[in-house]
Amino acid sequence: MEQQNYQYQENSVFVQQGSVSKKFFASVFTWMFVALGLSTLAAYLFGTNLELMQYLRVVNPETGKMSTTIFGYIAMFAPLVLVMTISFGLSRLSYVALVSLFVLYAALTGVSLSFILWAYTSSSVVSCFAGATGIFGIMAFMGYTTNVDLSKFRTILMVGVIGIIIATLINYFIQSESFNLLLAYAGVAIFTALTAYDVQKIKRIGEGIEANGDQVLSIDAKKTSIVAALSLYLDFLNIFIFLLRIFGNRR
Repeated sequence: MEQQNYQYQENSVFVQQGSVSKKFFASVFTWMFVALGLSTLAAYLFGTNLELMQYLRVVNPETGKMSTTIFGYIAMFAPLVLVMTISFGLSRLSYVALVSLFVLYAALTGVSLSFILWAYTSSSVVSCFAGATGIFGIMAFMGYTTNVDLSKFRTILMVGVIGIIIATLINYFIQSESFNLLLAYAGVAIFTALTAYDVQKIKRIGEGIEANGDQVLSIDAKKTSIVAALSLYLDFLNIFIFLLRIFGNRR
């Protein structure tokens, strides 16, 4: 979303939004809900259907233990490649290509999330999803309505995200449960704050589009809405996953 070409004044957050900026904002959330719907459907289908799950994990006949298939690894790592392609390909990809990658990303992420349905109890998944929805909704409202310029926290939040990624890689080798729990609390805090930051940023982008006289249906605006929706989707997804690490009950 950083690569969008729309400029806005620093005080634009105080400006009353017009119809164009509101339509852009609605477009962003529509795409985000579409992605969440696709991911939820894919996770449910693979997480509740043993035949489909066998495409992801199979029983090793020699050891009797579950092992991940090639498609399982693709489902786990392909979303990372896709999200980087979408984020850095905004100016080079066509709108159709961007939408296709976004839809594919949401579907594959849902497939990878099906592992969660097998690892955690259904009640844990539902309660943490509801909790993530509440947190996201509150912070989105705060980000949209606050008069505080949240852009000044950008550097701190980005450092926090990078720190979590590095710490997660380290914990992959040391396998510390207490450290994992600490990372989960930090993750919830950082992505909760990022939700408010991203919503305010999207609001400003919409105001910039309106100030430039561009229409929401223009190609650049439509492409920007996809990338903006991706950022909100990632905020919600990470809040949900980190809440599961804290409160989820394993099977």
